[in-house]
Amino acid sequence: MLDLTQKNALVTGIANDRSIAWGITQQLHKAGANLAVTYLPDEKGRFEKKVREVVEPLNPSLIVPCDVQNDEQIEATFAAVAQKWDKLDILIHCLAFADKEGLTGDFSDISRDAFLKSLNISTYSLTRMAKAAKPLMKEGGSIVTLTYIGGVRVIPNYNLMGVAKAGLEMSVRYLASELGSHNIRVNGISAGPIRTLASSAVGGILDMIHHVEEVAPLKRTVTQIEVGNTAAFLCSDLSSGITGQIIYVDGGYEVMGM
Repeated sequence: MLDLTQKNALVTGIANDRSIAWGITQQLHKAGANLAVTYLPDEKGRFEKKVREVVEPLNPSLIVPCDVQNDEQIEATFAAVAQKWDKLDILIHCLAFADKEGLTGDFSDISRDAFLKSLNISTYSLTRMAKAAKPLMKEGGSIVTLTYIGGVRVIPNYNLMGVAKAGLEMSVRYLASELGSHNIRVNGISAGPIRTLASSAVGGILDMIHHVEEVAPLKRTVTQIEVGNTAAFLCSDLSSGITGQIIYVDGGYEVMGM
């Protein structure tokens, strides 16, 4: 039985009630986990307000600001977690960013600044947060991140995010190698295209969804809840022998040649 009772989970990347991160949060809560969530701080407090509205029904133990471009905020986030709980069991990393320049036009035209910012937020943040989580995962733990097939194959208009996801997937493997001796498992979920606020920034997302519906063995895309179910499994003792893996939750699209 999938049971996360008495497990403490920190979830990043909830933007609204259509976010994949929100689907994951709901399933962790359903399995009994205690929740802490982060939001991206902004001057007008819009992101905080939205995140608080979305997560209120789940009554999280902690809601904290965290801009992963700022090491001090990362440290403050995990200090708040340590103060609230005696341990951390689960870290959910659902963070990615590329500006319009990184998602359109010729790949070789991407500027150095855009490239570095995208990899800082989308890729390095996993490693930095894993470092901060490590001493709190006293009894072992599970770290789960989100990736996409654009990290292993060329997807139209994915461009810079493809490079970021490729780096993220390799980070999963190196972190799994390092943290395994501490009984900390690290895995990624490669979800099929889902219509979210984040995915809407990728040009042709609807065409991509329709293509998956035609080609994937299940003849459909997946839902946020289905991704959430997989994340809950990866955070539970049912997956105690799984680490360093990228699990495809895409209706089988990844296995198809054409």
